[in-house]
Amino acid sequence: MPHSVSLINTIAAGLGLALVLGFLATKARLPALVGYLLAGVIIGPFTPGFVADAEIAAQLAEIGVMLLMFGVGLHFSLDDLLTVRRIALPGAIVQIVVATLMGIALATWWGWSFGAALVFGLTLSVASTVVLLRALETLGILDSFTGRIAVGWLVVEDLAMVLVLVLLPPLAGALGGTGEATGTEELLRTLGWTLLQVAIFVALMLVVGRRVFPWILWQVTRTGSRELFTLCVVAAAVSIAFGSAALFGVSFALGAFFAGMVMRESEFSHRAAEESLPLRDAFAVLFFVSVGMLFDPRVLVDRPLQVLAVVAIIIVGKSIAAAGLVLAFRYPLHTALTVSASLAQIGEFSFILVGLGASLGLMPPEGQSLVLAGALISIAVNPLVFKGIQPIQQWLLARSALARKLEQRDDPLAELPTTTHARYLAQQVVLVGYGRVGRRIAAALSAHEIPYVVADENRAVVERLREEGIAAVSGNAAEPSVLIQAHIARAHMLVIATPDSMDVRQIISTARTLNPDIEVVVRMHNEEETQLLEQEHVGKVFLGEQELAHSMTQHVLDHAAKPPARHA
Repeated sequence: MPHSVSLINTIAAGLGLALVLGFLATKARLPALVGYLLAGVIIGPFTPGFVADAEIAAQLAEIGVMLLMFGVGLHFSLDDLLTVRRIALPGAIVQIVVATLMGIALATWWGWSFGAALVFGLTLSVASTVVLLRALETLGILDSFTGRIAVGWLVVEDLAMVLVLVLLPPLAGALGGTGEATGTEELLRTLGWTLLQVAIFVALMLVVGRRVFPWILWQVTRTGSRELFTLCVVAAAVSIAFGSAALFGVSFALGAFFAGMVMRESEFSHRAAEESLPLRDAFAVLFFVSVGMLFDPRVLVDRPLQVLAVVAIIIVGKSIAAAGLVLAFRYPLHTALTVSASLAQIGEFSFILVGLGASLGLMPPEGQSLVLAGALISIAVNPLVFKGIQPIQQWLLARSALARKLEQRDDPLAELPTTTHARYLAQQVVLVGYGRVGRRIAAALSAHEIPYVVADENRAVVERLREEGIAAVSGNAAEPSVLIQAHIARAHMLVIATPDSMDVRQIISTARTLNPDIEVVVRMHNEEETQLLEQEHVGKVFLGEQELAHSMTQHVLDHAAKPPARHA
């Protein structure tokens, strides 16, 4: 051809082969992303045949990360982020330190220098944005409290890695890499400037962006052009992410996430999420393809034991550390296992770190291959890790006295205080979930002086409710002990307002076992799940879109039946 078409070749080969292998992987009862990764290996430079442009594929994958994080921001408010700060902030920091120490110990045992071992440990400590979000969306728990913990944890990890990427070059000389050692004063100046840049960016987005970007979206919507609306959404995600990286030194992913958070203030945020969904999915596939292209299969033959050790740290070591931290904050075992599974992989930041370490003369040649092997295997195995949460939980409870003790430990927030008034202990409403929907239901119950008890996984929410004099217990309502503490056996009604639909049947089953006559009201997002629950006669099921359509239709009919009088 008379001109270069490497971009077209990369997109066509990547998406086409990913479709075929993803379809075959699904037929073989494997996650589709395994097919996407294999597609990348096939068109990568380490296997014979067609070789796609790895640099272009990496840039396309970065766009996918931006759009995905933008979409998460559209569903993730500042309040959601603040409600999990008590566990996400210390949890992420401690988990990074623990995983880094494990990596340092392993690399030191191999005979690497301290600088190489430090970079290696850091690459194993940070999870992949795309993999984590794809897993949470697949399970339908992205909007749940557990999902918010995982996303908040991810945001803290991203901020930490921004600091690492800034501080690593000036420290390279002191760590044994290329360049001169930097003095303490200059290092502190660099750290201070980085923190100031991040603070300015966050402040601008939350103060200025929350007013400006929703206004821009409204102006574009007024044109009535769907193309302009979609263009506005995509342009906002990509341009804000790029601008934040260029001007303030934060990552593309973090910039796009905050862009989505401020755009959420617009009444058109739901439509913005729908319009960007096809692009997000397509570019997310290209992310997995680009990861596969970086992988050299020969490392599995040359260094199998080292690869196994790396994978063990990522999947086992990090998972145990994360689960232990969540349990230390007195959250349920199920929440601990879900968060640990979310973080049992590595991805894009690991690739950036290992590349920077190599360019600074810190990382040995085999280091990059080992990190990429660990990333590919952990990403491919991650869906299976999620499937193992329930069996692992049951196995631990059946065989571990410690696990049972953790489930039954003396937690003041896991049971109602002895001073709770008797009106909350009989004929009350048990309200599961105190999110956007639960808060409104609780306000209505309070206005009509109807007693209710809230059951929520968020300990911070339960603490606040108790300070306000509202009866509340902390824990996952799928666990019988939580409903027992809410006195479900003598309750009049159970209202499930949590967005997490995974445990709905277990909650209802437990409630009906303890109180066969209890009336059940359920909130659902999925139409198919709604139909199944209605067929099972679980109670009254409300589907969000259906109730919205019903209210709008009723309003239209009421007003259309009474046309306004015409003046002569």
